[in-house]
Amino acid sequence: MTAPADTRFVPRTGGSRQLAGTGALLRLALRRDRVMIPVWVAVVLMMVLSMPGSLKSVYSTAAERADLAQSMATNSSLRAMYGPVFSDSLGGLTAWRIGVYAGVLAAVMSLLIVVRHTRDEEESGRQEMVSSAMVGRRAPLTAALLAALVANAATALLIAGGLASQGSGGALAFGLATAGTGMVFATMAAIVAQLTESARLAKGLTSAVLGLAFVLRAAGDSGTWGSPQAFGSGGGSSVLTWLSPLGWLENTRAFAGERWWVLLLFVAAVAAQGVAAYELAGRRDIGMSFLPTRPGPAEGRLGTAGALAWRLQRGSVLGWSLGFLVAGIAFGGMTQGAADLVGDNEKTRDIIERMGGQSSVTDAFLATMVGMLGMVAALYIVSSVLRLSGEETSQRAEPVLAAAVGRLRWASGHLAIAFGGAALIMVIGGLGLGIGYGKSFGPVLGACLTQVAAIWVIGGLAVLLFGVFPRGAVAAWAVAGIALLIGWIGPAFDLPQPVMNLSPFGHLPKLPGGEMAWTPVLTLTAIAVVLVAAGLTGLRRRDLSN
Repeated sequence: MTAPADTRFVPRTGGSRQLAGTGALLRLALRRDRVMIPVWVAVVLMMVLSMPGSLKSVYSTAAERADLAQSMATNSSLRAMYGPVFSDSLGGLTAWRIGVYAGVLAAVMSLLIVVRHTRDEEESGRQEMVSSAMVGRRAPLTAALLAALVANAATALLIAGGLASQGSGGALAFGLATAGTGMVFATMAAIVAQLTESARLAKGLTSAVLGLAFVLRAAGDSGTWGSPQAFGSGGGSSVLTWLSPLGWLENTRAFAGERWWVLLLFVAAVAAQGVAAYELAGRRDIGMSFLPTRPGPAEGRLGTAGALAWRLQRGSVLGWSLGFLVAGIAFGGMTQGAADLVGDNEKTRDIIERMGGQSSVTDAFLATMVGMLGMVAALYIVSSVLRLSGEETSQRAEPVLAAAVGRLRWASGHLAIAFGGAALIMVIGGLGLGIGYGKSFGPVLGACLTQVAAIWVIGGLAVLLFGVFPRGAVAAWAVAGIALLIGWIGPAFDLPQPVMNLSPFGHLPKLPGGEMAWTPVLTLTAIAVVLVAAGLTGLRRRDLSN
């Protein structure tokens, strides 16, 4: 009697088996990101498509736009922030003003998508369960990269369609360069996700590379560039600029005699990094990494929940602090030339005064920069508060709470880092502004501290969502994004005050230069306290997520 044939599925190592299940995982990824991807694409699209109209309302004649382009060629600080101007057309100025930042947003969107569907899934244990079925070893990575490709392709098509009236060739080049930047950082995140054992560390390291790319481009662009009389053709780029994918984006020269060959740099980088990520993915087990993590602190002891929270979040606090110091110095250095940049353009003056208050152009510009730092700091506080959600969903909170640590003590440690860290980075940003400007340390520091009340309100909303509706805690990012978007485009479009008041930053006094008003600051602080209390009450009463 012969033994029955073994009918169990035995996975093969062939190429087709390596990608088995990719289609199903891609559909799952797009379903899970059915809100996140459209929101990210919409934010990028709104920022890009709002710019031509905004520029036309401020610089209505060709002569005014030519003067703006000429002034940018001699202002190293603004070149560092936005890059050089290659054309004084509305399309060319749009690519100059928003191109780098559209690329940054596409990069952040892409790295979040890839890490979420690779390392996040492994860290939560879901990937091990999925891989027990007929799923190839490289299928999860392929699905994650395809999801990022879908998001970036949609971004490119919508940008190309939305800017087609400014020139179809330039619009297509701008859209493809933006999407190319996103895919470069998608494949980079795919590599980092193989190297690290933590999704948070993977996001942090990839974001650090993105920050380095921005610094390289800024350093390259701030140097002598071409000549003021030949900004459209005689300008060149520094070697440092060419080392950054963001520099490739601006050197595509959308709406200024497009350099289509620059797009090949994006293709080459994506291909090389993709191959490296696939090679690494095939050489490790699920849940493992090439860079081992330490099982605990090498020295000292973590005796309290607050000490553990600081250990987990200190890298983030230090990174944000350094970034705010550098940004503050850069913004402060731009302040000296603010009046010269505005010149006699009343529309530009009106926009700056709407953002910074009815005061001198210099004070209004400083107030505008302080407001921008505050709105960016809102992203920090949301990230820090949602660390609680990450600890809970990854089940790392359960061993802590199983000991003699209550939920409120556990959460309070992280919230102290989140709310205290927000105040700290604003102080450091104010110091940077003072260093860059060279004076007005006291007024600038006071203005930065005033922003903390509005930042805390957004942090309080994040705590409320986490405590009461943990599955919807990610919506806190949308709250911070809306506040940033209102502050970004609201003054340029002269949005009505009720719309501006949707952001807590719209209620703050415009400092320095304006009059201090304590009532809105104290009111916002009280609202933040109530939101945090409500969120912690909800946390005490609900079950932990599994």
